Amino acid sequence: APAVKNFTLNFTITNLQFTADLEKPSSRRFKSTEKVMYHYIDPLLQKSSIGPHFSGCKVTGFRPGKNRDSTGVDTICSYRKGSQVPKFNPAEVYQELRRMTSGITKLGIYSLDNKSLYVNG
Repeated sequence: APAVKNFTLNFTITNLQFTADLEKPSSRRFKSTEKVMYHYIDPLLQKSSIGPHFSGCKVTGFRPGKNRDSTGVDTICSYRKGSQVPKFNPAEVYQELRRMTSGITKLGIYSLDNKSLYVNG
């Protein structure tokens, strides 16, 4: 069976004000925001070069952004790794996500800080 490998995907949303309840995974706001993140992130990664091997992302936390109106999003994403799977290339995935988010500015209803996207294998 192919192994599963993880990578981190972090970015900042500029039109989502950070509040204390976003720090609590049990809060209603955390859960609803987390659900919206999956609705936007997973389809993008499924359309990327890792798409056929992509197995999903998990929001690990929200954090205050550089200003009080923004929220940082931290996720761990997974893909299946096997002999038939091309080597994960974080720079390539970064460029694909950059293109699919209009230059790291839009993720669905959210506006992004265009200097905040981070993909690490």
